Amino acid sequence: MNNASQSEVAKEYLAGPTFANLCLQLKQNSGRVETEGSTASSLRLCADAGVFRWFLPTQFGGWDWDDQQLTCGYLQLAKACLATTFVITQRVAATKRIVASEYDALKQRLLPALADHQAMASVGISHLTTSRQHQGQPTLRAVATADGWTFDGYSPWVTAGPLCDWLIVGATADDGTQVLAAVDTKLPGVEIQDSFRLVALSASQTGAVHFHDVRVDQSCVLAGPVANVLKVASPGATGGLQTSTLAIGLASAAVDFISEQSIQRQNILGVKDDLFQQVSELESELMLAIDGQSTLDLQTLRTRANSIVLRATQAALIVAKGAGYVESHCCGRWCREALFFLVWSCPQEVQMNNLCELSFTQT
Repeated sequence: MNNASQSEVAKEYLAGPTFANLCLQLKQNSGRVETEGSTASSLRLCADAGVFRWFLPTQFGGWDWDDQQLTCGYLQLAKACLATTFVITQRVAATKRIVASEYDALKQRLLPALADHQAMASVGISHLTTSRQHQGQPTLRAVATADGWTFDGYSPWVTAGPLCDWLIVGATADDGTQVLAAVDTKLPGVEIQDSFRLVALSASQTGAVHFHDVRVDQSCVLAGPVANVLKVASPGATGGLQTSTLAIGLASAAVDFISEQSIQRQNILGVKDDLFQQVSELESELMLAIDGQSTLDLQTLRTRANSIVLRATQAALIVAKGAGYVESHCCGRWCREALFFLVWSCPQEVQMNNLCELSFTQT
């Protein structure tokens, strides 16, 4: 299929009844997901609608969507259920690491199963890029063996661990080089800890995974040993925009709520119009940034995305009045979820920009 044909198919899918019904189901399910503390049922809905095929090459059962198409899909998914969409981003991060590998046998083993959700995967790699790696002993240590590696230690932040069959994990050898491997969660010594109780998105089941002398066969190594393995084994996706995309999607959900309320409350029409325009303009900048054509750099885009999602969700809470402050109400949940963007993969420059905005300080 040529690029033009692929683009038309993707557009038809995103505008069609299958995806519209999926988003409606995810939206209706979003409150229950938080109550149940798991996104498993919503992930199954996504699988049935073909979502996990968006991200994979056609030879592995995927649809090979480009970044524009993926971003359009992510915006709608985040608008429907942020918790589910966040889990999907971590599943996709694992998938893309496998795709970027040079080892065809491992791709053939894992990717078709991921395409139709016969297997679930996530990543445990954040410790390779944080200060933890410089605190003496590596957080997760790799020791070479005759037929592979032994992993010992822990990965502090793994999303959806209890749902996973495979974890894409990075570990550090004594000489400072790093190894990236696909680890079967059923292997002896893999211990998935209880998930953290987060301010929001606890349904993402994010927590630590411990590895007690886990033997990883060489056939499951994706890359390494090499310095900075994440750069060497880069999936080549558009960087720095995914989290902004999710923030804009959540802001859009809040604006839709305000818009619905404005039908009967004329005094909030101006607020609705202003927020709708800001979200629309930022979404346009996001799509330009995907193609490298935006006048905004990634940090500015993320700063504005953080700002609009905080303001839009809090505006929705004000509009909802006391009902929105009940724990089960969507507006209260959106306000809690908006805080996620202040801490998750948030560059220091963006943090300072948001701090200055909150304190009314000029940057």
